[in-house]
Amino acid sequence: MREFSLPALYEVPADGNLTDLVRRNAAQHPDVAVVARKRDGRWEDLTAAAFLAEVRAAAKGLIAAGVRPGDRVGLMSRTRYEWTLFDFAIWSAGGITVPVYETSSPEQIAWILGDSGAVGCLVETAAHREAVDSVRDRLPELAHVWRIEPGADGAGAVAELSAAGAEITEAALDEASSSATADSPATIVYTSGTTGRPKGCVLTHRSFFAECGNVVERLAPLFRTGESSVLLFLPVAHVLGRLVQVAAVMAPVKLGHVADVRTLTDELASFRPTMVLGVPRVFEKVYNSARAQAQAGGKGRIFDRAVATAVAYSRAMENEGGPGWGLRLRHALFDRLVFRKLRAVLGGRATHAISGGAPLGERLGHFYRGIGFTVLEGYGLTESCAATAFNPADRQKIGTVGQPLPGSVIRIADDGEVMLHGEHLFTGYWNNPQATEDALAQGWFHTGDLGTLDADGYLTITGRKKEILVTAGGKNVAPAVLEDRIRGHALVAECMVVGDGRPFVGALLTVDEEFLPRWAEEHGKAGLSHGELLADEELHAELQRAVDQGNAAVSRAESVRRFRVLHTQFTEDSGHLTPSLKLKRNVVAKDFAEEIEGLYAG
Repeated sequence: MREFSLPALYEVPADGNLTDLVRRNAAQHPDVAVVARKRDGRWEDLTAAAFLAEVRAAAKGLIAAGVRPGDRVGLMSRTRYEWTLFDFAIWSAGGITVPVYETSSPEQIAWILGDSGAVGCLVETAAHREAVDSVRDRLPELAHVWRIEPGADGAGAVAELSAAGAEITEAALDEASSSATADSPATIVYTSGTTGRPKGCVLTHRSFFAECGNVVERLAPLFRTGESSVLLFLPVAHVLGRLVQVAAVMAPVKLGHVADVRTLTDELASFRPTMVLGVPRVFEKVYNSARAQAQAGGKGRIFDRAVATAVAYSRAMENEGGPGWGLRLRHALFDRLVFRKLRAVLGGRATHAISGGAPLGERLGHFYRGIGFTVLEGYGLTESCAATAFNPADRQKIGTVGQPLPGSVIRIADDGEVMLHGEHLFTGYWNNPQATEDALAQGWFHTGDLGTLDADGYLTITGRKKEILVTAGGKNVAPAVLEDRIRGHALVAECMVVGDGRPFVGALLTVDEEFLPRWAEEHGKAGLSHGELLADEELHAELQRAVDQGNAAVSRAESVRRFRVLHTQFTEDSGHLTPSLKLKRNVVAKDFAEEIEGLYAG
């Protein structure tokens, strides 16, 4: 057994709650822009004083509607300013926010709102309202549903609640705002649920104080009040997006929101953040798109040389002498030719990104650091209030997910399981004492992930206990290692490794439909249909190279021997991915049982 900890850098308040942050900002930084929202196609800054006023007005409306301290209120919306506004308004009314993914089905909505006992729900669109109304008869405690987008009368939830709360006194609001203590539940976040029904993780105000306070302190150069900014495009219903929201308010730094990731490149260019939050797939897409454009313009060889230079430069940064003069000259040349353009795609001002949700991969980590855009990998779960480990900006170790959150402990059990201890952890699963007992033992949370700690306390995640495959020959295989490397290829959208009880390891692949047309045009196959392309021998040879790249990380006994290309996609809508884009392995295995059997035929 091995464990590692770092001393806390932030002292969690003995009492109080997250609404204190908004009031503090308005008192200490009244004229500092803490939020930017899109109005008529332009970014409009909102000062700390103005944000507090809007939060209090919305909170009064909730109180007028009957929301009382301890009541649960659902929040179903894409990533937008109103998500942050209503999150703090719910807390200011003494309530508990219950996030609902905006892509949730009526059945999922009924379960989350019903299990949490929500008395109200804020939804974004008419379609969301319709989905909630379709299960309203199963939600006897749900008294109110408010719509964020204006209806036919031109009024949305912000105006409606502000008007409704006009008669609520400041004293009544202050009483409600101060009702929650540090140990009161702030939110119930329902896990994505790769199997079974989602469980509601109860995260307290203390959890967020410990989490965000220590993140902001450890990454202080990235959270400079009045200078730094972050553009949030991940779902705020997911705990990683929530971490950035609360951390931005805690610092405070300017926070912007993007609802549609398809417009992300344009929004990055107009908002120009100093820091970006993302998942590995975002950074893979930026790299793959840039490489494809270079190849299409006849500059593929130059781009590949630039990539090799960036990787070599980043690796040399870890040596005592740093990069040699020859490497520095090549780096300066490619900075003018390639790297500046890539940084411009990411907004032009950003020097760092925080990445979580899945491994980025060592090569991409070195590539981005080599171009002057450092991606700091971290690791966490809903139960750990997002990041329980992350790479510090001043001591990054690429290939790991970093050191423990200051003030917390990471322990590696004898069987390799990662265990956590600290104030940032959840207090239990809502209405599920048995699951709570199974997950928490004597203050330690059993993550179900497998990992290792090096001598400096840097954590490397090697797989999931429940996902370990055991081949017929008795070989233990961690799918994540293979899947992450194979998925790093531009043509691969998703990959699921199979082989439990089988004679060898196989894989199901889906092809990236955005990149496929580019590949077809580059290889003189633009006239082929989608089905013909997926059956094309040259495409399969390219996918074999992606598989070979994955196999290079494992032994021969663990390597993928055969793969099948599926004529469909793994998506959240298809039921094969969770809202946080994790594979639902049992669903994929069931739906594609015939294809899996085909891997082993003969």
